[in-house]
Amino acid sequence: MYRTGIIGCGKVAHLHAQALSNLEQSEFVAVCSRSLDKAKNFCAQYDTRAYDNITEMVQSEKLDLVQICTPHPNHMEPALEAMKAGAHVLVEKPLASSLADCDAMIRTAKIHGKKLGVISQRRFYRPVQRVQEAVAAGKIGKPSLAMVTMLGWRDEKYYNSDPWRGTWQNEGGGVLVNQAPHQLDVMLWLMGDIDEVFGTWININHPYIEVEDTAVAIVKFKNGGLGNIVLSNSQKPGLYGKIHIHGSNGASVGVQPEGGAMFIAGVSNVAEPPVNDLWTVPGEEDKLAKWIKEDTRFFQSIDATVYYIERQIEDFLHALDQGREPLVNGEAGRKTVELFTAIYRSQKYNKAIKFPLQPEVEPIDFDARVQGI
Repeated sequence: MYRTGIIGCGKVAHLHAQALSNLEQSEFVAVCSRSLDKAKNFCAQYDTRAYDNITEMVQSEKLDLVQICTPHPNHMEPALEAMKAGAHVLVEKPLASSLADCDAMIRTAKIHGKKLGVISQRRFYRPVQRVQEAVAAGKIGKPSLAMVTMLGWRDEKYYNSDPWRGTWQNEGGGVLVNQAPHQLDVMLWLMGDIDEVFGTWININHPYIEVEDTAVAIVKFKNGGLGNIVLSNSQKPGLYGKIHIHGSNGASVGVQPEGGAMFIAGVSNVAEPPVNDLWTVPGEEDKLAKWIKEDTRFFQSIDATVYYIERQIEDFLHALDQGREPLVNGEAGRKTVELFTAIYRSQKYNKAIKFPLQPEVEPIDFDARVQGI
């Protein structure tokens, strides 16, 4: 049994609270917010104790695990304080909105001997795991071409729902930072490390926000493969997210993690089941229809908004049991941040960005995101 708590009381925190309450290994006992009244209101729903001081919460409650549910640019400071106070930390995606923050979190975890992870629950979707298992088993030869397409929609009401949304300073970015990290993480899990990226972004139809609503990129991987990324929040009412991997032997595997209107944490439910939508592995072509039926039936039996977060927290707690790294650790989280940072830098400097990336020494333009500074 691990004693667990949450920092931040926004919409997504309720999904984490439900997951922590459901898991047998978790004793969910405390919540911290800068506003004690807000924490008390949140805690009243889960019979937990409220705090406005992270160190006090961790040490008074003897917490083993703290989950960070603050806005993206505000992940680092509570994560550092929680680890220094003695807790392991699992962060809502992305790990941070800047590489400097990622590096500080990873460094602190090592110094204090703590596990650090980031929520990327789509790795726990069975259709995603089938793709990973096929790639790892060599069923498509060498993974040679990755295609990530995410076409969704966010309206003005969504951006007005929280004061931090849609700004560089308080959200850290748009579709790249908020909606796409799940798909980017899965692509990196399947294809491996990146050699260089050329990318660009625009704002198509959201004049009331500062950040991008659309981004595209071409990726060269260290394994010699290529990737194409197309991401957008500008298609009503929101169509799908797809990750397809094409191999050197001509076979292809793919997954559609998102379908229908795009999921909004704490506001809407997952609209359609995640399914394998492409499978040309020799001798396995006929399995696709069977898998779709199985996965649809399973999806209808669970609350998908909470179930997969539970599976990731479960993996993190098992990692504590077993003394291993969680499936999605701090280093994996940094790679996603490195990728979207490279796309922002590529637009600013109008060139391909070689990896690995280092944080800017003086990020006066928020790590290459704000134009014209």
